[in-house]
Amino acid sequence: MVAPVNPGAAAGAIMQPPAARPPQTVEAAAKQFEALMIEQLLKEAQGDEGGWLGSSEDAGSATTSGLAQEKFAEALAKGGGLGLSAQIVSSLSAREK
Repeated sequence: MVAPVNPGAAAGAIMQPPAARPPQTVEAAAKQFEALMIEQLLKEAQGDEGGWLGSSEDAGSATTSGLAQEKFAEALAKGGGLGLSAQIVSSLSAREK
């Protein structure tokens, strides 16, 4: 038996990570959004050089740093973050009434 051909799996095709589970509540979506915003702020603070305060990084350090930024942003958002998620939830809740 021949396996079916998957056009997306052609040689050299970039594999995409599995999609994250969609948020179940407005609050969860707002916290995810705030975490993404915080992560982007951290990436911008890191700058174009690839390292903090202008120091250069190798690929392994960059990967580790990126993962640390992502997890830090998620933790910060879950703990209240910048208050953006609470404002979003409040605004959307007011529209439902």
